[in-house]
Amino acid sequence: MNTNLFSEAAPPHAASAEPPGLMASLVTTLALGFRKYLKRLASGRAEAISKEEFLNAMLAIKDRLHDDHLALLEKLDANHRDLLAALERQTNRINALETGFARVDERARR
Repeated sequence: MNTNLFSEAAPPHAASAEPPGLMASLVTTLALGFRKYLKRLASGRAEAISKEEFLNAMLAIKDRLHDDHLALLEKLDANHRDLLAALERQTNRINALETGFARVDERARR
C-alpha cells in the first residue's frame, strides 16, 4: 500500500480503448443495414385500393371460407356415416361369433 499522498495515479490501460477500425466497421454495418431497410420499405408499398374494392375482396374471401367450411362438414358427415357402418358390421360379426361360441360351449358340456 502506497502511503504517499502526492503520488500520481496509474495511467489508464491502452487496451480498454476501442480500436478505430472496429468503430468504423460498426458504423458502416449499421448504415448499410439502415439503407437496406429503407429500400425494402420503399419497394414494399402497394397501390392503394378503394374501399369498395376492399369490401368486394373481403366478401369473396368470406364466401370462399363459407364454401370450404360446408365442404369440410360434408366430408365429416360422410366419414361419420362410414365409421358408424363399420361399427355396425363389427357388432354383427361379434354377435355372430358369440352365438357360435355359445353353441360350441353347449355341445362341449353334453
